Amino acid sequence: MLSVVVDQPNSMAVQERPMPEPQTGEVRVRVRYAGICGSDLHIFHGHNPFVSYPRVIGHEFVGRIESVGAGVDAARIGQTVVVDPVISCGQCHACLIGRQNVCSRLQVIGVHRDGGFSQYACAPAKNAYVVPKGLADASASVIEPFAVAANVTSRTGVFSSDVALIYGAGPVGLNLMQVLKKVYRIRAFITDHFDERLALALACGAAQDEIINTQREPLAEALAKRGVEGGPTLIYDAVCHPAILEEAVRIAAPAGRIGVLGFSGTPSAIPQQELTKKELTLYASRLNCAMFPKVIDWIQQGLVDPGRIISHKVDFRDVTGAFDIAEKNPRYSCKVLLDFGSGD
Repeated sequence: MLSVVVDQPNSMAVQERPMPEPQTGEVRVRVRYAGICGSDLHIFHGHNPFVSYPRVIGHEFVGRIESVGAGVDAARIGQTVVVDPVISCGQCHACLIGRQNVCSRLQVIGVHRDGGFSQYACAPAKNAYVVPKGLADASASVIEPFAVAANVTSRTGVFSSDVALIYGAGPVGLNLMQVLKKVYRIRAFITDHFDERLALALACGAAQDEIINTQREPLAEALAKRGVEGGPTLIYDAVCHPAILEEAVRIAAPAGRIGVLGFSGTPSAIPQQELTKKELTLYASRLNCAMFPKVIDWIQQGLVDPGRIISHKVDFRDVTGAFDIAEKNPRYSCKVLLDFGSGD
């Protein structure tokens, strides 16, 4: 089979690899589509501290089960599934309190073990969720980043009285917009530097006055002009630049909550006084904690459409070109998918 392998930082190629055999409790999936995430770019450039090389990357993928290991019902062969990349031990403190996404022995498919940028990939059967009927395979590949949005909104909670602000109209920010507008039905603003990305936010449920191009409008002024008195009560940082968290703390309303995504290693200068005087709460969010069923339920109810953020589909053999689109063309690209073919 052919796989996308990062041999070492800044060295990536499509290579012939042995067909993986599903172990006990596992399934082997013939991959159809796999999404490129910012964390895949970080692995490629050597900026992910959790990965070891060489590595078959990719943690957002959909495909068809074509083989099962011992202990897995053979009736699952032929199912179209999307794979949750989070593999936990089930025994550590985090797992025992229901926070398996930060398991002390966490294994993430595509990071700690080989992932979905391959014609075939193995995963625990319990991590392979059947795709809802009628959902296109390409759209199903975006369920994992939707689960990231579901996780952070679960962490922060969302009240009907909230006014939200999302920093960044990238894939996670746009998924957050759909969740906030179409599931929770609250007012939600979103910022970006690119009008093209903000146009996608409109397609994800934002009203015209809820998009803010911060190259043209200072954020605090833009919010005040739109009637947000006292600041947003709910803020999500989907960009993860140190200055954003510093600003979020300043502009948040009293009793506000801030959801933090991403892995920036650069410290933010946050004055404790701002946190304490408004009694703010910071919620970090990593990956997802068993959120695939929730997202699939939203899809089945017609509340969200994962496919709205897909901008490109590229043959996996041109993975270098696909990475260039994802990394160097942010104005016109959003979710870039690798196409592994139907396998027929």
